[in-house]
Amino acid sequence: MAVEAGYPAAPLHHLALFYHGSDEYSDIVAGFVRAGLEVGERVFVALPGHRLAAVLGALGGQREYVAFADMTSLGRNPARIIPAIEAFASAGSEPVRFVGEPIWPGRSAAEVRESTRHEALINLAFAAACAQILCPYDAAALPDPVLADACRTHPLIAGANSHDASPGYEGPGSVPESCALPLPPPPPRTKVVRYDADLRRVRQFVADVARDASLPATTAADLVLAVNEIAANTVRHGGGTGTVSAWLTAGELICELRDAGHITDPLAGRRVPDPEQAGGHGLWLVNRSVDLAEVRTGPGGTVTRLHVRIGGSQPAAAGSRRHELGHPGDDGRGVDAGGVQLLGGRR
Repeated sequence: MAVEAGYPAAPLHHLALFYHGSDEYSDIVAGFVRAGLEVGERVFVALPGHRLAAVLGALGGQREYVAFADMTSLGRNPARIIPAIEAFASAGSEPVRFVGEPIWPGRSAAEVRESTRHEALINLAFAAACAQILCPYDAAALPDPVLADACRTHPLIAGANSHDASPGYEGPGSVPESCALPLPPPPPRTKVVRYDADLRRVRQFVADVARDASLPATTAADLVLAVNEIAANTVRHGGGTGTVSAWLTAGELICELRDAGHITDPLAGRRVPDPEQAGGHGLWLVNRSVDLAEVRTGPGGTVTRLHVRIGGSQPAAAGSRRHELGHPGDDGRGVDAGGVQLLGGRR
């Protein structure tokens, strides 16, 4: 068994698993899950669909005690993963064990950047939590730079029969350079609109480009809402003026906003905001509304790039569609305020 339950009673253990085949993958992940169940931990597994099916099959009857999710849905926007773990953890008092695979072959460069950022921020978000988190990486198919970044974002590396300290780990809250560099520039001749306190022009601009991209009405409304939230934050905290631009790629509509603000909280938008708190809701709402949000911020200003897929299946609208956790036979009760269904596993 790769990762045993018998760690010292201490806060977070965050491990990367570099696997080379389906059998190794299923054996190690299922063993990690069983070890947690044996000592009374609550277990949540979020993996890409085909991997999830293989692990649940390897667990046999024990799958009934595990909460699970398809990571291709839950982690489409990686900023939604930490809130899902927090919501699951808050539903009980036992220690938590989580398996999550946010990076798999076929993810876009932007998705890999934000998934790597997510992996780094886990160390900050759960630094004092009694939790074990295992993150599988396909060592046979993922590029070497992705695997190198996994070593930088994970304190521990899991092997077939042991675990070791990661020699490349950069510490909690440290984000690898690959996901901290300035974003690639927009394409030439991208239309740019400047805005100030009157945001009607911004909303109309985004509505027009969404219509031209043939986005479904609910997806277009979500994008307009997300852009409006960021622009409103510009007016309140970002110097009062900003710019918004939009362009199409082969599979996405992208909107980018620039202002003079500086976001100082690295977990902004990745934790459920306090309903009594006056601010802090904007990025949370944005991450619930688009497929991906990239933020680059510093004393010189903030760039927020929003991605929405065009064609094919679309993500759920912020208020109506859900990224579900479940286990076989459950009736679907227990939806938290963030729209993530929490089914904690049977005892």
